Amino acid sequence: MGVEAYLAAERVAASKHELWGGEVFAMAGASFAHNKIVANVVAELRARLRARPCDVLPSDLRVFIPAKPGIVYPDATVVCGEPRFRDDEQDVLLNPTLVVEVLSEGTERFDRGDKFAGYRSVESIRQVVLVSQHVRRVEVYSRADAGRWMMEEAIAQGVVRLDAIDCEVTLDEVYLKVEAWSGT
Repeated sequence: MGVEAYLAAERVAASKHELWGGEVFAMAGASFAHNKIVANVVAELRARLRARPCDVLPSDLRVFIPAKPGIVYPDATVVCGEPRFRDDEQDVLLNPTLVVEVLSEGTERFDRGDKFAGYRSVESIRQVVLVSQHVRRVEVYSRADAGRWMMEEAIAQGVVRLDAIDCEVTLDEVYLKVEAWSGT
């Protein structure tokens, strides 16, 4: 399926789907823990960026991946400066600064693999954040020079440094009111 046909169908669909390499994939519902983590991340980032020219958006905004072509729904998106959209509907963002994915068993392989490669192909993306919902671990991938990406990991009681938007978030804030699990 092409991008235009996908958008025409998606904009009237009762449920969400992602477009990836011409194929359309239905998105499954997320767990309670997944949604709490997303809500925590969006709330904390919004509080830190309130007075800055950045917007923090939850998972209903689509992001265009030109390399595939693909259209995906990150769990959270930050765009700094003037947002650019694919068309007048303003529901497909072209220039995210940072994206967040909360990993689940059903999506982790895609989020770490093809989707992450797609995010790396978007020039405006400075950081990709992968958040585990099974252990207290957040991985932050940052664009470096010459197309390289660097990874930093925060575990247990750590702090997540988000240089792309010049702020920090503690894991206690990311996992606020999320049930404890074994392991780190």
